[in-house]
Amino acid sequence: MLIAHYAHRLPANYDIEIIRKRAKELGPQWDAVPELYFKGFLLRERGRRGAAANNYSSLYLWRRDDALRDFLLGPRFGGVTDSFGRPRIETWFALDARRGSVGEARFAYTDEQDIPLDADLRTIFADEVARNRERAQAPGTVAAAVGVDTRNWKLTRVLLSAHELAAAQRGTAYEILYLAKPLLASLPAADAAPARTNDYAAA
Repeated sequence: MLIAHYAHRLPANYDIEIIRKRAKELGPQWDAVPELYFKGFLLRERGRRGAAANNYSSLYLWRRDDALRDFLLGPRFGGVTDSFGRPRIETWFALDARRGSVGEARFAYTDEQDIPLDADLRTIFADEVARNRERAQAPGTVAAAVGVDTRNWKLTRVLLSAHELAAAQRGTAYEILYLAKPLLASLPAADAAPARTNDYAAA
């Protein structure tokens, strides 16, 4: 699995209703995209939920990395570059991803954490899988995932929720304008058995 995220910074005086309309119109076109667990059309508005600037972004969880490749080579991504230019795309391999018990997501949250140079990766990864399982079981959770950037050795946690979290809990907060979820129901449930310790053993 692969998590991907890119953002477009918008001018302070940009008409946000244009973005809301865009998400409403384009969102349903993603409801049956193959190999896609979910795509969130996300918005950060200046002065709300800690945002210093207007920001429109897309957050994906793909089942296969070649599905992201096909997207980048296809007309959907051409529509992105035609409208906003070529974005910087951040990608992480998904260490764990689970569905929660709620169907309608209103907010997305991301937070990052550096992996210390001397940390034991097997322990870090096993702990993150357990943490993600707990987050998936929290009230209001639609989906939870944790990704790893192996170039910069960072963890990125993603939470889709029906609830607006307190500032101390949320990391970077986004309003979800539309959530396409073709394969979301096929993710492991929050209470599914965690990965085995051996899954993180050295090859």
